[in-house]
Amino acid sequence: MRARTRRTAADSPHPAGAEEAAVPGGGRGGGAGGGGDGGDEPPPRPEMARLRGVAVGPGVGIGVVYLHDVGLAPIPEYRIHSGLVEHERLRFATAADRATKQLRALGNRARQLPGVAGEELSCILDAYERMLSGSRLLRGVDQRILDQRVNAEAAVRAEMAELIAAFSAMEDDYLAARVGDIREVGRRLIRNLTQRPGPQGLSGAPRGSVIIAEELSPADTALLNPRLVGGLVTALGARESHTAIMARSLGLPAVVAAGAILDHARAGDPVVVDGAEGVVILNPDEDTLARYRARRATFLRGRRNLLRLRTVPSISRDGVAVHLQANVELPSEVDSVHHVGAEGIGLVRSEFLFMNRDSLPGEDEQANAFCDLVRHMDGRPVTIRTLDLGGEKLGHALKLKPSANPALGLRAVRLSLTRRDLLYTQFAAILRAGVLGPVRILLPMVSTIHELRDARAVLSEVVTSFRRANRPLPDPLPPLGVMIEVPAAALSADALAREAEFFAIGTNDLTQYALAIDRTDESVAHLYDPLHPAVLRLMHFATGAAQAAGIPVSVCGEMAGDPGLTALLVGLGLRELSMATYALPGVKQCVRRLDVGTATHLAHRILGQPDGQHIADLLRRFNED
Repeated sequence: MRARTRRTAADSPHPAGAEEAAVPGGGRGGGAGGGGDGGDEPPPRPEMARLRGVAVGPGVGIGVVYLHDVGLAPIPEYRIHSGLVEHERLRFATAADRATKQLRALGNRARQLPGVAGEELSCILDAYERMLSGSRLLRGVDQRILDQRVNAEAAVRAEMAELIAAFSAMEDDYLAARVGDIREVGRRLIRNLTQRPGPQGLSGAPRGSVIIAEELSPADTALLNPRLVGGLVTALGARESHTAIMARSLGLPAVVAAGAILDHARAGDPVVVDGAEGVVILNPDEDTLARYRARRATFLRGRRNLLRLRTVPSISRDGVAVHLQANVELPSEVDSVHHVGAEGIGLVRSEFLFMNRDSLPGEDEQANAFCDLVRHMDGRPVTIRTLDLGGEKLGHALKLKPSANPALGLRAVRLSLTRRDLLYTQFAAILRAGVLGPVRILLPMVSTIHELRDARAVLSEVVTSFRRANRPLPDPLPPLGVMIEVPAAALSADALAREAEFFAIGTNDLTQYALAIDRTDESVAHLYDPLHPAVLRLMHFATGAAQAAGIPVSVCGEMAGDPGLTALLVGLGLRELSMATYALPGVKQCVRRLDVGTATHLAHRILGQPDGQHIADLLRRFNED
C-alpha cells in the first residue's frame, strides 16, 4: 500500500483557524491509509491526472480525496431449518424496522439543508421509507424466507434482483428509474441484517475533504456537513440531478459525470475541483496547485466583495430597478436572506411542514411557521407557495393511491383542489400570517383558468368564515398568483393574467415539461436546456401577457440565480428575480453593470435563434464584452 503524506490546512478549503487536514485512509470507503516504515524510501510522486465532467457548483475546491463507496461486501447464503423460519422472518422484520427509523432520522437532517436540495432529498427519503412499509419488496422477501427457507440476506438479494430486472424492462421511464430506489433500500436492509456498518457517513469526512463517489444518494447527501467538505465529484450524474442542485444550494464546488474518476482517485491524494469549468485534477503539480490556489483566493475575495453590495440598490446603469428576492426552504434560512440584502422572499416552499410525518399539519402549526417568517422579514414581502407535493409523497396521511407517474399525476394544485381541506387550512394559516406583514399566495402547477377560479373560491370561503368569526384579516387581502411552470399555463397566460394577481415563472419545471425531459435521468439529462428556444418563447409570452395585464411577473427557478442569464431575463422584460441566497450578490452585481436597453436588444436577437447553442454563444460573448 502506498504511503500517504498529510496535507496541511493551507490546502484546505477552510484554512482560517483550521488544523492540519486529516487524510482519509487508502482504499474505497475512506479507511485508514497505510504509512511506510520510517527507513523506507519515499514513493515516487503520482502523476497528475486531469479529468473532465459536467460543471455544477461554483468556485474552486482544493483538498484531499475522500472516497465514498456504497458497495456491499459479499453476503452469506444458506438454507435454514424449518424450525428457524419464524426466527428468520422476525430477524428480517427487525432489520426493516431499524431501516425505517434510520431513514426517518436522515429525513429530519435533510430538512435542515438549505434551498431546493432539502425539499428534493426529503421527498426521496420519504419514498424510501414507504418502500419499507408493506411494499412488494418486503412481502417478496418474507415469502422467500417462508417458501424457500433461505436466510434473510439471500432473500433480499434475490428479491432485489427480480424487481430490478422487472423495473428496468418497463417502457415507462419513471418506473424504470425506480431501480436506484430499490437498490438503495435493499442495501440498507442487508447492512442491518449483517450488522456491518454502512459506508462511512459524509458527516465524518475530515476538514478539507473532497468527496469522490460513483454517485451520491439522498441518504448520503443528508449526512453531508457543508462546513467540512471542500467539494464534490461523482462519476455519474447530470447538471440537474439531486447532487448538483444540492451542491449549488450549498455553494460547493462540484463536478458530476466525471466518468473515470474512480479509476484514478486514491484516498488521501491531493485534488483540485474546478466547479466552473467542470475539471478535476488529481495529484496536481506545484505550478497547477499554485495557479488554482490563486484562482480560489480570487473567487473567495470576489464573493466577499459581492457581499458589500448588500445595502446597495439593485438598479441598472440606465436607472431600471430589478427587484431581487430569495427562495426559502426552511424558516432557519431567514438570517441568510437578510445577510445578502434580499428585498423579500419570492418563494416559500411550504412542503417543509409536511415532510417526514404520518399526519398533516393543522392550521395552528402552519400559521405559527408562516407568522415567524413574516415577523422576521420585518415588513418585506413574503410569497408563500401552497403545497407542491403529490399524493405519492403524502400517501400515509392522505390514504391516496400512488400515481404511476407522479410528475404528471395528482400533485400540487390538483391535489389541493381534490382535498380542499388541505387548501382551506393553508389559506387560513396564510391569512393569519398576512395580518403581520405583506404576504402573497402562489398556486403551483396551474394549467387551467378553472383551477385558479376554484382556488379563489376556496380562499373566499376562508375569508367569509374569518369575517363571521370576527377573526383579524389582512388589509388588503393577500394577492393570489399562479406558477407558470407547465406549457399550458404559459400558452394561456393571457387568459390567466386577467384573473391572477401575479405570475411566478418556475423555469425548472417549465423546461422539464416543455422538453419532455426528466432532468435527473442521466440518459437524457444532457438534453435539458433552459435556453432552448421553445422554453424562452414560453417565458416571453407569459411575461408579455403579465405586462399587458399590468400584473407583476417574476422568475423563481434556477435561471434566476445564474448571473450569466441576468441580461437575458432583464431583456425579456422581467423585473423580479427570486433565487437561492448564495446567488443573489452575483446577480445584483450583473444588474448594476447592465444597460437595460442593450439587454432588450440582446433578448430580441436571442428569440430569433434556432437552438440553445447559438443562444449560449450569444450570451457568452455579451457577458465577456
